[in-house]
Amino acid sequence: MVSKINQVTFDARDGYTLSKFWAEVTGYTEHPKYPNSPEDEENFIGPGGEHPGLLFINVPEGKEIKNRLHLDISPDTTRDEEVDRLLALGATVYEDHRKPDGTGWVTMRDPEGNEFCVERSDAERAAAEAAKGEAS
Repeated sequence: MVSKINQVTFDARDGYTLSKFWAEVTGYTEHPKYPNSPEDEENFIGPGGEHPGLLFINVPEGKEIKNRLHLDISPDTTRDEEVDRLLALGATVYEDHRKPDGTGWVTMRDPEGNEFCVERSDAERAAAEAAKGEAS
């Protein structure tokens, strides 16, 4: 037997607002039968509104230490363009691990301080592999 991941849950001061941020990041949507609301204790978004998705639960305490679990995201655009887009949405750069050869990632924080990483896109990885093949 195995278990499936139904959702990844975030404790949040304002789960509704955080769900809106992550919906912009991921393109996930709320479930059409269960729309999110600022008054709700729980706010869910998922691919096509379905599971697995992200659940944001309101809690009274704020985030105080580094996440033990975080999301790694791979953009449709370039990593650097995605970092700029996420900064405009309210994320902040926590640690920049980009290297001169184009590898690496950027650790960012969402508006409530939860860490996540922005990796290179699949296209950037493929281009780097193709360049290695041409150099051989």
